[in-house]
Amino acid sequence: MANNITFTMIKPDAVKNNYIGGILAMINEAGFKIKAMKYTQLTKADAEGFYEVHKERPFFGELVNFMSSGPIVAAILEKDNAVADFRKLIGATNPAEAEEGTIRKKYATSLGENAVHGSDSDENAAIEANFHFAMTERF
Repeated sequence: MANNITFTMIKPDAVKNNYIGGILAMINEAGFKIKAMKYTQLTKADAEGFYEVHKERPFFGELVNFMSSGPIVAAILEKDNAVADFRKLIGATNPAEAEEGTIRKKYATSLGENAVHGSDSDENAAIEANFHFAMTERF
């Protein structure tokens, strides 16, 4: 089933701007089923752990600070070809380069504040889902 799930977070900028409902509507309209979801806030330690793969990158500290700056919505989504289809739905990391009709084109404000996270592989989808959700929280 790994290739049928992906993980997403609605990031603090989109939560602050009241975009949760619009983003979730786009996710539902694209045929994804929400298998788990929570409204929470990452601690700095949580954000460091989640983004550990970027630890050596120059933007790591800024990313950790941003992702722990306010509440997020974390979710596991299910659909055939989930990772690739969700990456297409969210659009390019830089909203200026994102295609019309994508989440980031509609809701992101900058490269750093780009509204949503989406898993980049089946393997990372499983790792990220397990980071945020126990098996008893999935339906």
